[in-house]
Amino acid sequence: MYDYLLGGKDNFAVDRAAAEEGLKANPNAATAPLQNRAFMRRTVRWLAEEAGIRQFLDIGTGLPTSPNVHEVAQSVDPSARIVYVDNDPIVLTHARALLTSAPEGQTAYIDSSLSDVDRVLAGAKENLDLSRPVGLLLFAILHFFEDQADPYGIVRQLLAALPSGSYLVLSHITADYEPERWAGFTAVMRKQGIPTQLRSQAEVARFFDGLELVEPGVVPILRWRPTEAVDLTDAQVALYGGVARKP
Repeated sequence: MYDYLLGGKDNFAVDRAAAEEGLKANPNAATAPLQNRAFMRRTVRWLAEEAGIRQFLDIGTGLPTSPNVHEVAQSVDPSARIVYVDNDPIVLTHARALLTSAPEGQTAYIDSSLSDVDRVLAGAKENLDLSRPVGLLLFAILHFFEDQADPYGIVRQLLAALPSGSYLVLSHITADYEPERWAGFTAVMRKQGIPTQLRSQAEVARFFDGLELVEPGVVPILRWRPTEAVDLTDAQVALYGGVARKP
C-alpha cells in the first residue's frame, strides 16, 4: 500500500484497493508517504553530517524507493554501514536494491518484525559495531503497533542495546488535526487486518523519554529543519517526527 501511495509499481490489486479505500476515508493519506520520505532524507543527512553517525539501523524499511537510507548516508561518508529490517516477503525479494553499497561501506538486510527485538538485535550485531553510536530509524512504523503490543517497551529495548551517543529518529501518523477522517482511515486499516493506532503529539513524544531531543523537538515533520518550501499544511501531512540523542 505504501509503495502504491508513493507512485510505485510493486504492489498487488488488493494493496491498491485497500489504499483507495483509505484515500476515500482521508485523501491526505496520499500526502503523508511522500513527505515522510523527505523527512527521512533530511534526518539521515543531519545524522551523518552534523552528528557524525556512520551506522544506521532502519526498521520497517519498506520497498526500496531511491534515495534509500544508504544512498543518503553514503553520499556523506561512503564508509557508512546500514542494516535494513522488514518482514514483508516482497521487500525481501527486492532487498538486493537495498544492498548496493559503496565499496567502502556495507549494507545488510534482516527479515524480521520490529516486535522480534532479539532477532533484530542479533542481526544488527552481525553487521554493526554496537559499541559505537547507531542511528535507530523508525519511520512510519510505530502507528501499526497498538498499545497492547507495547511499542514503548519495544523502543526502550532497542535503545538499551545501543551505546551512548546513539540517536532515535521516528515519524508517526497523528489524528490531532483531522480526527474524524483519520478515524475512518484507521477503520479501513483494521478491516484489512492491519493493527493501527494513531497518537497525539504528547504520545509520540513519550517514545523519546530519557533522551536529549534535537531542536526543534517533536514537531510536524514539515517543520523539522525544512530545506525547501512545501505548499502543504501540517494537517495535510499529519505526521509528527523527532530526533533525539541517547545520553
